Amino acid sequence: MTTRPETPQNTYTHGHHETVLRSHRWRTAENSAAYLLPHLFPGQSVLDVGCGPGTITADLADRVAGGTVTAVEITAEALKLAQDEAARRGTENVRFAVADVHALDFPDDSFDVVHAHQVLQHVADPVLALKEMRRVCKPGGVVAARDSDYGGFRWFPEVPALDEWLRLYQALATSNGGHPDAGRRLRHWALAAGFAGDAITSSASSWVFAEEPDRRWWAEMWAERTTKSSTATQYVEKGFAYVDDLDTVAAGWRKWAGQDDGWFNVVHGEIVCVA
Repeated sequence: MTTRPETPQNTYTHGHHETVLRSHRWRTAENSAAYLLPHLFPGQSVLDVGCGPGTITADLADRVAGGTVTAVEITAEALKLAQDEAARRGTENVRFAVADVHALDFPDDSFDVVHAHQVLQHVADPVLALKEMRRVCKPGGVVAARDSDYGGFRWFPEVPALDEWLRLYQALATSNGGHPDAGRRLRHWALAAGFAGDAITSSASSWVFAEEPDRRWWAEMWAERTTKSSTATQYVEKGFAYVDDLDTVAAGWRKWAGQDDGWFNVVHGEIVCVA
């Protein structure tokens, strides 16, 4: 009897604190999956891997009206957030399943489109994840992924506390087996997963926070996440920072937000791969 290899274990660095969900619920298909929209058509079947609170999922479901979106998360607790969002909107063409992207419990060639937003940076084996996404995608369908690249984040004015925030996050995510520079690696991983080079379209896009309300929202979210979420607990328990250090980082975020010339660029890598 053949024994299936053990599924790699994921650690989601951000957790599900209110500050995390606040930012995730801000995401839409338009601001977070614009690169994918030209590939969506009514009647398609879509798999949304790592659907989070379901705001993008519900938007995708609207785009493929007459078809279905299957939303998956790693736990039933996380999946319920998307179920609640679909119920709130009255979106009826979404199905839900608990699944690990390393071992998707779907037959081969099940979906026209397989999508993952901000997922591969957190998984233990991104190449295996893309292989599974490819397996469940129909021939001629598309596998799409978008991930941040923390090493490419840029901001102005220079605030030393934000340099420390970035250093801390990169160290913590890496210690958890994550890939905080995932955006630049997507094409590399897709090639390793077996996609032909000419089947991969690579792109990049950004979220920019510059207007005063946007700066305040972005900075306060990160200030609170740094001091109140499970990320804060991990920083301290793993010895990356003391509580006072985290308070300093939070103060730096608020200082940056108060600058009229404040500007923050969150860069993402993107791939669309023809299966």
